[in-house]
Amino acid sequence: MKTYLDILRVPGVARVVASQLLARFPFGMLSIAYLVFVEQNYHSYTIAGLALGAASLGQAIAGPLTSRLLGRFGIRRVISVTVVLVSLANIAIVVLVPPVWLLISLALAEGIATPPVQPAVRTIYPKMVPASKLTPLFSLDASAQEIIWVVGPVLAAVLAIQVSPVVAVLAAVAFYVGGGIWFVTSPIVGRVAIPRSRRRLGSVLRNRAVIVSTTVGLLLVASFGAVEAGIVSVFGDGSASAGIVLAVFSLASLIGGLVLGHRALSPWSLAARMTIVAVGMMVLPLSVNFWWLCAVLFVAGLGVAPALTALFASVSGTVKFSDTAEAFGWLGTGQLIGVAGGTALAGFFIDLYGSQAALLVAGLFALAGTIAAAIGHYWLPDQRGGDANPKADTEPVRVIG
Repeated sequence: MKTYLDILRVPGVARVVASQLLARFPFGMLSIAYLVFVEQNYHSYTIAGLALGAASLGQAIAGPLTSRLLGRFGIRRVISVTVVLVSLANIAIVVLVPPVWLLISLALAEGIATPPVQPAVRTIYPKMVPASKLTPLFSLDASAQEIIWVVGPVLAAVLAIQVSPVVAVLAAVAFYVGGGIWFVTSPIVGRVAIPRSRRRLGSVLRNRAVIVSTTVGLLLVASFGAVEAGIVSVFGDGSASAGIVLAVFSLASLIGGLVLGHRALSPWSLAARMTIVAVGMMVLPLSVNFWWLCAVLFVAGLGVAPALTALFASVSGTVKFSDTAEAFGWLGTGQLIGVAGGTALAGFFIDLYGSQAALLVAGLFALAGTIAAAIGHYWLPDQRGGDANPKADTEPVRVIG
């Protein structure tokens, strides 16, 4: 823990970590809030699914695009504009209760306008700490984000069911605005200017480490989507047991990130960490006993944040600084595709073969991710020297002030 405390003592780090976490908090809230809102007002889970799908599609499309704009217009300007747009889209949906076609359109717009806080913060991290502390900082970030997935859904469910889904959505908007303002007003965000990329959109995908990281990230998050669908199917969507099991999974990820996150990364680190996830996931379908699921998902969860840390550090350590934000945008797009595909495929197998089939799907996704990481280790950087910084651009990086 001393490593993380030392990092948080670096001027500006604690504020950036906390503010970006707050600004991303709606990610853990809006799915449940909209599910309840649409069901109450449109009386259709199909429409709810279409709206959430449209929002995810918008995020997947916008990820690399808005991330690339960070270098063209600056972090503060892009984050500020997108916070305003995403807030207006969310408010319009719950205030207007629009026709279905407009609801879907607004959900798509909401997804496209999602602030690229995650690519922004992971791009500026290398400018905040020495190279030797960058991997632990990525680990702290990956571990802390589990709070979003543990507390966010609970808060959204309480507000949506006990008070009103409108209040739940507006609370998410408040997090967007409050966290966004706190983040963009951080001094480091104003000082660091990302160089404008002079290459075409998508050129960063020629980097093999980015391809490996995006592929492994897609498969890893696909396993999450399948696990969530399978666990909810096992216990029923009205049972607290499903939430407890998934909370154990997230808690284990947080613990794993803090315990393993300070370790130096070799080209094999991603495969080793994915193996922890795969071992747990592959034995998951053997029983649907509550305690078995908690124990096995705890084991699998120990590898999640460490694996994500390896993904982030691999991208950061192999691309030019001007391309880092776009690379992280593609990483996010891959993960959105993964969770959508994993959830959809799990749902298909649940209907055909039952809940345990979805858990098997999750295990197969995790195993595929492990194999991809093992094959791709040839193209991942060796950071045991402590350097996970992006490659320097040919032009100097501007630091304002």
